[in-house]
Amino acid sequence: MQVYNSWLSLKDKHSRFVIGLGNFDGVHLGHQKLLEELVTLARSIDGTPAVFTFHPHPLAVLNPGNCPPQLLSQESKQSLIAKMGVDVLLLIPFDLTLARMAPGDFIKKVLCDELESKGIVVGYNYTFGHCGRGTPDLLEKLSVKHDYRVRVIPPVMVEGKAVSSTLIRKLIINGEVAEAAKFLGYYPFTEGEVVAGDRRGSTTLGFPTANIEIDEKYLIPANGVYSAKVNVNGDIYYGVANIGIKPTFKCKSKNIEVHLLDFYQNLYGKQIKINYTRRLRGEKRFASPSDLVQQIHRDIHEARKEWSEAKE
Repeated sequence: MQVYNSWLSLKDKHSRFVIGLGNFDGVHLGHQKLLEELVTLARSIDGTPAVFTFHPHPLAVLNPGNCPPQLLSQESKQSLIAKMGVDVLLLIPFDLTLARMAPGDFIKKVLCDELESKGIVVGYNYTFGHCGRGTPDLLEKLSVKHDYRVRVIPPVMVEGKAVSSTLIRKLIINGEVAEAAKFLGYYPFTEGEVVAGDRRGSTTLGFPTANIEIDEKYLIPANGVYSAKVNVNGDIYYGVANIGIKPTFKCKSKNIEVHLLDFYQNLYGKQIKINYTRRLRGEKRFASPSDLVQQIHRDIHEARKEWSEAKE
């Protein structure tokens, strides 16, 4: 997938654009349905499937105080979009000039004059342009004049609920990662480089952990203990992850650490991906380190039981 930060002169490099518009935070099942339709439409007219999205999130510019933490890093988002078969990503820097552009001007000047789009694919509730006045209805209204096709993707329903980034955020914030996975199509995860911790896991508790730094731009599940699948250089290991402030030891800063089961390698400096599969319990302060050790044994037993049942 080729990535561009401007739409200028792209029509000289690619032909017959079919554009998917959206923020695509999470690349959840609703987004995946849109991307499938986008690629199918593009292939049917021998066109170029492309995603047009903004970075940073428009709210980070227009209303920073209300900009939600993102479900995915930009790198992870791009990787998932590419896996759906998209050929081009227009990752456009968002600014106040774009925010003030009238929806009709965006359609004519950007999508049609500059990109010569032959198709536009959007979700049913997508809005764009000044004050969000652009709608799927407007795209359809102007499609005949500007000669492009429109596909509007209806809500994707899971267990009677419409898939949305807002719903998924609420579930993750509450620690309901297994439920969130039903709407994402994958388990929520955190990625990062393994850094040095306080070494209490290996020296005091007997359970060495890999620690990764927290980036507050991205959503992290509720404090607690989770069963996890950990990706290390493409290999998957089972583990038990802890998110929180380690109240037994009165730590002040939030931390993510994971104990990999039956794993004995040095992970310092390596990139790992922690997929949270289920919340085992909430965060708790124990009377002593030995009480915590007993609980960790129970957590590991519960996690092993979960994975054993999943294999049956």
